[in-house]
Formats: sequence, C-alpha cells, structure tokens
Amino acid sequence: MKIDVVRPRDLGEPESSAWRSMRRASPHLASPWLAPEFAQAVSAVRDDARVAVIWEDTEIAGFLPFEPCGPRAGRPLAAWITLAQGVVHRPGIELNRADLLKGCGLDVFEFEYLVGGQPWFAAEENRTAMLLDLESGYDGYIKFFRETSPKSYKTIIYKERKLQRDLGPLTYEYASNDHFGALLRWKSDQYRRIGRADRTTEPWVAALIERLRDIQTPEFSAPLSVLSVGDRPVAAHFGLVSEGVMAGWFPAYDPALGSYSPGLIHHLRLVEAAAAQGLRHIDTGTAGDYKQTICNGTLPLAEGAVRRPGAASALHWLRTAPAGKIKKTIIGNPRLYALADKALKLRGRV
Repeated sequence: MKIDVVRPRDLGEPESSAWRSMRRASPHLASPWLAPEFAQAVSAVRDDARVAVIWEDTEIAGFLPFEPCGPRAGRPLAAWITLAQGVVHRPGIELNRADLLKGCGLDVFEFEYLVGGQPWFAAEENRTAMLLDLESGYDGYIKFFRETSPKSYKTIIYKERKLQRDLGPLTYEYASNDHFGALLRWKSDQYRRIGRADRTTEPWVAALIERLRDIQTPEFSAPLSVLSVGDRPVAAHFGLVSEGVMAGWFPAYDPALGSYSPGLIHHLRLVEAAAAQGLRHIDTGTAGDYKQTICNGTLPLAEGAVRRPGAASALHWLRTAPAGKIKKTIIGNPRLYALADKALKLRGRV
C-alpha cells in the first residue's frame, strides 16, 4: 500500500472519477459529505485541507479526506460541519490502520460521525443518524407519517390551511435562486436563541456555502428549497445532494410565523419534491425530539479515535480525554444536560 497526501483541489479528473465510482459501488459512502466535489470546495477555502490517496500497486484504492487538529493529529475534513465521515474506498479493500495513519503523517485520527463499513477504525461510541427514507416514494412516506403520528400530521395540514387563509396561497420551489439571505438570518437567530455557535458566520464556512451553491452538476448539487407566501419566504432549507442522497444542512423558518409551524409544512413539501427527484433518502443528522416524529429510518454512525503509540498520541490523549469525559458525563446525565442547555440558551439571549 502506498499513500500520497495532497490538497483535494489538486486532484485531477481521473482521481475524481475514481472517487465517484467508489461511492457508487458502496451505498454506505453515498453521503454528499463524502463527495469529491465537497472536499475540493473545502480545499478552495482552506489551505489545511488534505486527502490521502491510497494506492494498491498502480491503482487507486481509496481516499481519506482529513485536516490537522494538533501535532501529528488529524480528523475528517471539515469535521465541524460534516455529519458523515470516513475512508472512501473500493469494495473489498483491506487496510492496515497503523500503515494508514503513518502514510498520512498522523499518529492520531479522531472522528465523530464515521459511516459504516470502516472496520479499520474502532468505535468508542455508537451514534445514529435519522433518515427520511423515500424508497417507497412520497405516498409511502405519508402513509408512514399518518399511521405513526396521526395527530402531528393532522396538525400540519390544519396549520397549512390556516396559514393560507390568513396570509395567502403558498408556493414552493425545490431549487430557488432567491431568499438565501433570509435563510441565513433565520438560522443565525436560531443559533443565538439556543446559545450555540453560529456556523453560518464562520468565514470559511460562509465562503464554502457560496462555493457549493455554484456547483450544479449531475453528480453534485446544493439546492435551496423555499416555501413562500407571495413574495415573502416563510421557510427554507439548504442541503447537499449527491448519489441519490440529500444531506440536510440548514433548515430554518421565519420565527414571526412560528405559530403556523412553517418549518414542518416546508418539510412535507421538501419530502414530496425530493421523492419526485428520485432521491433515496434525506439524512437529517443525529437524533432530536422532533426527528423521532418525522423520520422513518436510521443510519449507524460511530465516534472515537485511533492512535499509533508515540509522544504525539500521548499528548493528544492528555489534551482531549478530560474534556471528552466531561462532555459524555453531561450528555449522559439528564439533569446536567438540562442545566448546561439552560446556561447556553441564557448566554444566547444575553
């Protein structure tokens, strides 16, 4: 096995084509977060973006997009925002973990949303992504929703009718060129309300969003989905699409119309449009209360870190283990989690 570490933006079409072929051959690698177009867009706005090109003899066998996170330590590329991570590889590949890390110039590789089919990385904790499974089409999804959450479904339909009675007819666009600024304002307000870091204002993320919006190819696109009343947007979603999968990224709605639940009305329109586009599923990210109601599928993920013995590994463990233990203790204790969440929301209001 030979490994070349390069910048994703320096990959040529033969490498990108091989990358796409590997994803098509393995459904667990279909997430847009694992697309070459995404890695190359990140590389265009960040100089520290890297990809390990894995060779077996004279053929490319895999790619590992990553970024540094300390001395001889790395993590998946754009780990702060990606919700699917791992090695993109050809079927049947056999990797040696130590050789992979050494070839990348790393002693440590940490991950938070590792997709399945990656036996060379040992998971320390299992996680679950919530999916909107569209294999049975829109009618199949609605049948599931009406049977499992009849009250929620009826409430959405009632509020949609009330919104149109009060404000006017609704229109929906699956891929719009308008109202992106409104979506970013709503999302920023939401982050502030809940006291979380506003990803949309991080300079490299903002630059990445603009670059992704310009990619509209059969292999990769980033549609802005908008629900409007007349010229007024009421809810929107910006996601990434590749290989029949949508990665949900920035959903938001006008908080002034919150009583009408425009986000959930938009959700049903997005599902209908995505099914019509032939998408297999929409990945909504890790579990949340409302996702338990609207989602009809799951995808296993893993969190953890792999290390090669050495001083850099020991230093990384000393730097990260205490904070990680505290985080897991808080998340695993409902009372501590509630107190931490309350403190973050108070900070956001301030």
